[in-house]
Amino acid sequence: MAVELMYWQEDTKTRHATNDVVDLVFTLRCKCLPVDHVYALSKAVQAVLPWLQEEPAAGIHAINVAASGNGWIRPNDPQALLHLSKRTRFELRVPRHRIADAKKLAGKKLDVCGYVFELHSVSERPLSTITTLFSRHLVAGQGLTDEEEILHWVSAQLTTQGITPRKMLCGTGHSIKTPEKNIDTRSLMITDLEVEESLWLQQHGLGLYRHLGCGLFIPHKSITDLGKEKE
Repeated sequence: MAVELMYWQEDTKTRHATNDVVDLVFTLRCKCLPVDHVYALSKAVQAVLPWLQEEPAAGIHAINVAASGNGWIRPNDPQALLHLSKRTRFELRVPRHRIADAKKLAGKKLDVCGYVFELHSVSERPLSTITTLFSRHLVAGQGLTDEEEILHWVSAQLTTQGITPRKMLCGTGHSIKTPEKNIDTRSLMITDLEVEESLWLQQHGLGLYRHLGCGLFIPHKSITDLGKEKE
């Protein structure tokens, strides 16, 4: 059942967002990948960029394929295959001082779960000013899984940064398999942010395992955001 919580906060400090973090978008040639591919992808990328896991502002966006379309349903089996199209892109979030290093991925052929993952041209994309954000995979606290506990944890984390989370919604749970353990995650949407709050959250993320695609926030266009873009 959908859960929506409202929070109020007074006398908060202001966080000033900068343009010090960007997304690098690589064109990609890869026929398919398993649903649970992010650990193998992370290891392959770190073979080229060994600093990735230790860079707080850096993170890998897992390859995402639409959940449905033309009757196709995204499989739940972690070993099932996602079939990638020519429009599929690989995205890497990096601080500005790492851009030149990260662009070394262009032209590389990586082995991801036995599949050729070939990266080509790369472009820089600034973070979005959209004020509704979505994280596909969030690891909250010490493995929290209860929706209410996760929302309170997120609220506490944001409040310490002077961000007032007005509306939040927990979504689907996923598990990322690693050799050490399975990492349980939940998706999270945060709406009605201020532009500066949105930019700060995209730059800093929340929680652990950024190198596995966790805690990264991407814009989610609402009707209000679409209207702003047309103005």
